[in-house]
Amino acid sequence: MQKNLSANDVWERLLTEARKELPDATVKTWLEPAKPVSLTDNLLVLGTPDHFALEWNDSKHSELLKRIAETQFGEEVRVEFRVQEEKARRPQMDLWVPQPDQPKARRHSKQERPLNERYTFNTFVIGKSNELASAAAHAVAEVPAKIYNPLFIYGATGLGKTHLMQAIAHAHLEKNPNANVLYMGAEEFINDVIESIHSRKMPDFRKRYRSEVDMFLVDDVHFLEGKEMTQEEFFHTFNTLNEAGKQIVLTSDRQPKEMPGLESRLVSRFEGGMVADIGQPDLEHRTAILRKKAEQDHLELTIPDDVLRFIAENVRSSVRELEGCIIKLLLFASLKHREITIELAAEALSDKIQRSDTSRSGAPSARPSVDRVQEVVARRWGVTPEGLRSKARTKTLTVPRQVAMYISRNMLNLQLVEIGQAFGGRDHSTVIHSLDKVSRVMKADRGFRQKVEMAEKELSAP
Repeated sequence: MQKNLSANDVWERLLTEARKELPDATVKTWLEPAKPVSLTDNLLVLGTPDHFALEWNDSKHSELLKRIAETQFGEEVRVEFRVQEEKARRPQMDLWVPQPDQPKARRHSKQERPLNERYTFNTFVIGKSNELASAAAHAVAEVPAKIYNPLFIYGATGLGKTHLMQAIAHAHLEKNPNANVLYMGAEEFINDVIESIHSRKMPDFRKRYRSEVDMFLVDDVHFLEGKEMTQEEFFHTFNTLNEAGKQIVLTSDRQPKEMPGLESRLVSRFEGGMVADIGQPDLEHRTAILRKKAEQDHLELTIPDDVLRFIAENVRSSVRELEGCIIKLLLFASLKHREITIELAAEALSDKIQRSDTSRSGAPSARPSVDRVQEVVARRWGVTPEGLRSKARTKTLTVPRQVAMYISRNMLNLQLVEIGQAFGGRDHSTVIHSLDKVSRVMKADRGFRQKVEMAEKELSAP
């Protein structure tokens, strides 16, 4: 390696190349916060803000960085992550401890929801669709208000947003039993504002929310849309807690900028920390979720693996519905006094399976082939199916090829290797990059998302 290169020079070059292989969110969340500390005898030491970031980078990115370094500098460069000393010594946030004459309560009012004891990190199944949100939640639980504040998690109903939010609360309370963790839904906050105004107790309301809370967790903040008075109170509550170093965690069914009824100042605050989405789980993830559910309820010997996979292949709407299928199947088997088999599962879950695999008319709708996906996408993007399967990397072909890969994964549940083979023998890393790229653009570009959805709609038609 050139002797005139500094640790900063080497790290900048590694970051530049890493951005070509990793999603932007991954680089910004995990690699950019790492700071070059030293470069000695081909050992690059990088400082991380905490132990969680150290372990995550070490397990997920060390090999990639080592490979990039060897390519860039023509020799082996070891990369080692260490917690920065000044970060390691930083004090934890001050916790509110009730006075002797006050109850050690975790909740403030009758409207607030209790925590579900099953919603912990140990019972949360991590997959590609929720990996970033899960990592951010772990980081927040490890060092509240130090890395991501607020943490904003969004996604469709039943995918695990509430589970992750409550897991943070459980983890924090395990380490700090006297901490005042406030978990509630946005509707409860709205009702509390209305009741406090009606009873002329707004000073008490503001004291409860702004001076007696260590961690503030609010579910379904999209319900704040259009509620001007509530948004005013929520804005000041948010600011007070944030400035006091209290962790805030929010969930919604969409990202902040997609809530037209939300004041711009709240949108800005919500986007000021980490915004992480949870998507639909793929086949492998759905199967893992069902296995975890079976293990939790001690049913692993009762429900065969082939039955779990059958359910995962045919029920795709949400994690909540997947878990509900287990309960329904067990009840059905008990009533019929029959052994649990694929045939019994098909009978017990016929309504859910039909909704997933039949057209509106009730007739079975066969899944399209990869050839059909390539044909539809090629026509809609003005290219040829042969071009999608070719080695050419022109922009006119790259975008529709990535879309076709995304649809093949989303609609056909093909393995990464199978998709790569169907598109000119590309490797799995190229396929992963394509799937991530389309997912990101769909979230940012409504026109692009609609175009992809129209292609999927055509492919779903009988």
